Amino acid sequence: MPRRLFGAPVLDVAPGLLGALLVADSPQGRVTVRVTEVEAYAGADDPGSHAARGRTPRNAAMFGPPGHLYVYFTYGMHWCVNVVCQADGDPAAVLLRAGEVVEGQALAAARRTSARSVRDLARGPARLAQALGLDGKDYGLDLTDRSSPVRLLPGRSDVTPRVVRGPRVGVAGPGGARDWRLWLEGEPTVSSYRAAVLRRRSMPSSGTLGP
Repeated sequence: MPRRLFGAPVLDVAPGLLGALLVADSPQGRVTVRVTEVEAYAGADDPGSHAARGRTPRNAAMFGPPGHLYVYFTYGMHWCVNVVCQADGDPAAVLLRAGEVVEGQALAAARRTSARSVRDLARGPARLAQALGLDGKDYGLDLTDRSSPVRLLPGRSDVTPRVVRGPRVGVAGPGGARDWRLWLEGEPTVSSYRAAVLRRRSMPSSGTLGP
């Protein structure tokens, strides 16, 4: 997918990622996931975003250039994968929340031994990252580079599935509850929705597993 597609506003990029193919090559083999669910996160005006309080070593990839991977560790156990978008210096990212494993199913299952069925292999952001074998080593990779071990490819052009929108998962606080979660209607791999739980904390909510 050309870099120019990722330079658009985050809410324009997000629906275009639905149905796209995320390909991850490793010494063990290749796993490809068809993206079925995403969440959009903007910058300073989005309390749910990691970039809401400015640039840090952790979120530096969100500030550009677009078309790169922003990978972060959360809850001390999970990696989550995001696609950086908008203009260079204007932080935004799309969290890849769920997908269907369409290639390398056996390898994905070996990585996801707790999965109860094929549909659960990449059903959720942490599961998706694990099925693909993605973690901190992949931070900042260029998804538009054909030689990159992780690449985004266009999905089928002859099918136009219905895109549904709803509130982001687990994002609480003023301005955080936005209908910026998007998914393909009728897809069994879409993750379950969990409403936000307000808690007292020193930092604004960054979402359950969002950037």
